[in-house]
Amino acid sequence: MITNAVRSLWTEPRATDAPERVSRDWVLVGVVMVAALLEGVLRDDVAWRPFATVVAVGLAPVLLWRRTHPLVCVLVGFGTALALGLASLLGGVPNVGLDTMIYVLVLVYALVRWGSGREIVIGLAVVAVAAGIGMVPDYVGPAELYGGVAVLAAAGACGAALRYRAESRRRASDQIRGQERVGLARELHDIVAHHVSAIAVQAQAGRAMAGQRPEAALEALAVIEGEASRTLAEMRAMVRVLRDGAPASFGPQPGVVDLVSLARRAPVPVVDVELPDDLGDLPPQVDAAVYRLAQEALTNALRHARGASRVEIRVVEGEGRLRLRVTDDGQIDPARSVNHGFGLLGMTERVQMLGGTLRAGPAPEGGWTVDADLPAKVRR
Repeated sequence: MITNAVRSLWTEPRATDAPERVSRDWVLVGVVMVAALLEGVLRDDVAWRPFATVVAVGLAPVLLWRRTHPLVCVLVGFGTALALGLASLLGGVPNVGLDTMIYVLVLVYALVRWGSGREIVIGLAVVAVAAGIGMVPDYVGPAELYGGVAVLAAAGACGAALRYRAESRRRASDQIRGQERVGLARELHDIVAHHVSAIAVQAQAGRAMAGQRPEAALEALAVIEGEASRTLAEMRAMVRVLRDGAPASFGPQPGVVDLVSLARRAPVPVVDVELPDDLGDLPPQVDAAVYRLAQEALTNALRHARGASRVEIRVVEGEGRLRLRVTDDGQIDPARSVNHGFGLLGMTERVQMLGGTLRAGPAPEGGWTVDADLPAKVRR
C-alpha cells in the first residue's frame, strides 16, 4: 500500500490552476526585503551580519517564481540554507542567517500546492537535508527538533489541504458540466428528433399524394413549414443556453396539459390523449419530464412503428405517483430494441433522475408500449 501511495504521488501532475504573478507578490517580496534589511541593520548578535543580510535580501525575489517553478525555488532557497548551515559548522559559529529567512517556508507551501508529484518528493528531500544540517549548530534538545519539523510539516500540510480543496472543486465543477452536457444532449435529441420525424412523415405523405391530391400535398407542406419553424425556434433557445454570457429569456417548459396540443400536431391518424380530471400541482421537473417522455414515445412511434394508425397516451395520478403509458398499434420493427438508440437512453435517464421506473418494449397484444412510473412529488 505504501509503495502504491508513493507511486501515485510520483506520477501526480502539476496543479493546473496556478495563478499568474500579481501585484501582491511584488508587495510580499518588498516587505520581506525591507524586513531583512532592517533586521540586519538593527541586530547586533547576527553572525557574519553583512553577509547574512545580503543573502536574506538577495534571496527574497525567488518568491516571485514559487508557483511557476516551485522545485527550482526550493532548490535555490533551501540550497542556500544548506550552504549557510555548512558554513556555520565549518566556521564554528552559531547558525548564520537572519530570522527573516523564515519566509522560505512559503516555498515549502508552494512546492506542495503547485508542484508535480516528483517535484514534491525531490523538493521535500532537499528541505529535510537542509533543515537537518541547519539545526545542528543551534540544536539544544528534542523540543527544538520536533518544533522545527512541526513548522515545516505545517507549511506542507497547508499546501496539501488547499491543493486538495481546489482539486475537489475542479472535479465537482467538471461533474456538473458533464451533467449539463448530458442534459442538453437529451433536450436536443428530444426536440430535434420529434420535429424532424414529423417533417419526414409529412414529406413522405405529401410526395405520395402530390399526383392525385395536390391540395393534400400543400397541406403537408404547410405542416412541414410549421414544424420547421418550431424546430428553429427551439434550436435558437438551445443555442442561447450554450453560448457563454448570452442573455436568454425562455418561456415555461411544456407540461402534461400540453400533451393535447402535441397530439394535434402529430402526423398520425389518431392520437388519443387521456388526462386526469383533477391533475394536482406537479413539480416543474416532473411536469416537463412527462411531456418529454410522451414526445419521445410519439417520435419513436413515427419512426419505428410501421403502419401505426393509432397512438394512445394515458396519464394516471394516484397514491403519490404519476403513471404515463404510451402505446401504438404499429407492426414491430425487428431493428427496434429497448437497448437501442439515444431516445430510450434519454427517457431512462429522465425517469431515474426523478426516482421513477421505465419499461419499454413490445406489447402482448401487438404494437409498442412505453410505461413510466414517476413520483408526483420530488424529494428535496
